[in-house]
Amino acid sequence: MDTLISVLAQELKQKEEYVSNVVALLEEGNTIPFIARYRKELHGGMDDTTLRNLETRLNYLRNLQERKGEIIRSIEGQGKLTEELAAAIEAAATLAEAEDLYRPYKQKRRTRATVAKEKGLEPLALAIFAQNGDEPAKLAEEYINPELGVETIEDALAGASDIIAEMISDDPEIRKALREKMERQAILTVQAVDPEKESVYQLYYSFSAPVSRLQNHQILAINRGEKEEYLKVSAALPGLEGQALVCRKALKPTMWVSAFVKAAAEDAYERLIAPSVERELRNTLTDRAAESAMANFALNLKPLLMQRPVKGFVTMGLDPGYRNGCKVAVVDGTGRVLDTNVVYPTFSQRKKDEAIEILSKMIRKHAVKHIAIGNGTASRETEAMTVEMIGKLPGVSYVIVNEAGASVYSASKLAAEEFPEFDVNLRSAVSIARRLQDPLAELVKIDPKAIGVGQYQHDCPQKRLDEALGGVVEDCVNAVGVDVNTASASLLQQVSGLNATTAKNVVAYREENGAFTARNQLKKVPKLGPKAYQQCAGFLRVPESKEILDNTGVHPETYEAAQTLLTLCGYDKKDVASGNIAELQERFENLGKENAAQRCGVGIPTLEDVVKELLKPGRDPRDDLPAPILRTDVLEMKDLKPGMILSGTVRNVIDFGVFVDIGVHQDGLVHISQVCNKKIRHPSEIVQVGDVVKVSVLEVDEKRKRISLTMRNIPKEA
Repeated sequence: MDTLISVLAQELKQKEEYVSNVVALLEEGNTIPFIARYRKELHGGMDDTTLRNLETRLNYLRNLQERKGEIIRSIEGQGKLTEELAAAIEAAATLAEAEDLYRPYKQKRRTRATVAKEKGLEPLALAIFAQNGDEPAKLAEEYINPELGVETIEDALAGASDIIAEMISDDPEIRKALREKMERQAILTVQAVDPEKESVYQLYYSFSAPVSRLQNHQILAINRGEKEEYLKVSAALPGLEGQALVCRKALKPTMWVSAFVKAAAEDAYERLIAPSVERELRNTLTDRAAESAMANFALNLKPLLMQRPVKGFVTMGLDPGYRNGCKVAVVDGTGRVLDTNVVYPTFSQRKKDEAIEILSKMIRKHAVKHIAIGNGTASRETEAMTVEMIGKLPGVSYVIVNEAGASVYSASKLAAEEFPEFDVNLRSAVSIARRLQDPLAELVKIDPKAIGVGQYQHDCPQKRLDEALGGVVEDCVNAVGVDVNTASASLLQQVSGLNATTAKNVVAYREENGAFTARNQLKKVPKLGPKAYQQCAGFLRVPESKEILDNTGVHPETYEAAQTLLTLCGYDKKDVASGNIAELQERFENLGKENAAQRCGVGIPTLEDVVKELLKPGRDPRDDLPAPILRTDVLEMKDLKPGMILSGTVRNVIDFGVFVDIGVHQDGLVHISQVCNKKIRHPSEIVQVGDVVKVSVLEVDEKRKRISLTMRNIPKEA
């Protein structure tokens, strides 16, 4: 364990003491959000991302350690384990290195070398491979044995060559050296299976690049093209460099060079090592690209979930469509469905006028303030109709909402339980309306992979992707906090310490007994034990409670410390409720943070968090983020001209650029080279999903429905 702690501390650039504390906390069953928020003194203020990286690496290193143990036991069982070999296996830093060392001792399928060994030719191979100057043909004479199938000297030498080739192939030093050289110098070559066949992979029909310079999105695109049989792919070192490396390692550095061993080494490279190492290299590249894609998806998912909610307004959701019409749902400020309908604005002018009349009546009847329009099929026509309609309805605005995953949700078991009386299509309209009101509360109901802010996410290891995205959802929900009396079971199960069963039990308890009026009532929920309560209590808000701290992020275990701090600063809880504690921060600092923390019996980081919560009880951190752009007019691609400056919302951030919604049906692309005036490695260094940005139109290609934008050199006054 000490070795693991040391390795983790070095990798994460954290103190060993902090890493050790986190490992202990994880082993005790604490969740990442709980550790990040309420155990800061023990980990030095690591954020949730760092803590999750630590947990991931800890699991990898533990699995590596376990595999090393299996390898050592297997070799020991064969009676071939030496102290040097055991030490080398223990020192292996990666699974690949450990497997290289195990390769010569691994149970193999029947190979040419094993057949030669069965013929008694292993001593001959060892004698030749010793390269002592003995003539191979002369050594082979005594191994002729027709009964074993060795009829001639040539038969004996062929078998010995196969054994030597496998010995060279199994040499861990040779494999490691070749692997490292290929990672630095190999060239990936791509060709079209059928050059005449059109596809989205035509960019790669004749493509070549050093693997060290390949972009992650290129790797995943090439892999997909190969899988769909549009592309042929190979990776190799230039010329005979690979073969030369193997020969240098296999041949003894003497004046006399064995031509026989050289030939066997070349055979080992071409037949055994090169295909294997190429496969490993491709797998390594794919793993790297997949990790990058998953990290990028997680990076985009977080700001999408954390978009500023448009709370408290009656909202109309429109799920556009052609054949099945435009589905309509009106929800009140809390998301409760007030009305539904279906209109057909794309059928004819008469039907469009009829749709405007129906929707206008619904808007007036329910005092609709905002309209959320899904960005899928028929979105542009629906948007044009909406603009025409709200021109006669002052005070009403609309927003284009990313509807990715809405259809997945509407057809799910969860949606059927929530809206058993509604048609599948109407459920998606409800989801679209609620996405504007509270994106986080609605999007947690959908598999994160279906939300659509990723890049090649379906080509990534799905279990690992689920873990990464699930961690993001969990972190977002707990960062915001959840109202225990209004949250759905879907939202509650993302709270630290709760699961699907206990979340449903919380909902069932409040339906049976009425709204929670205190945090400690959670202890009465079936199957929600002391450990679960400890993990979840600080993240659940109870606005109806008489205890003001129950509606803050202050954990019950620090209520006493909060009360002591208020007293020391000359306040009480009534002041917190009324908001008359403006000088709390100043008084806290005047006391001296260390002195105050000591008198309150908690650490400084915990007390600083308590102060923040007391200053803004019930605060939603999303309220500090930019609001979505509410529109009253519409643009079309034909309206766009180069040089036009517009405001837009970032919809997706990927390796090669940023997609921005500028109020046209088609998102525009800001290439990475146009994101800013300096060179950057990734657009996420500058922007994130949900940001409102100024862009200038570079080029419009109406035929291919492509809009090129730039964020460079935009005048400040624009």
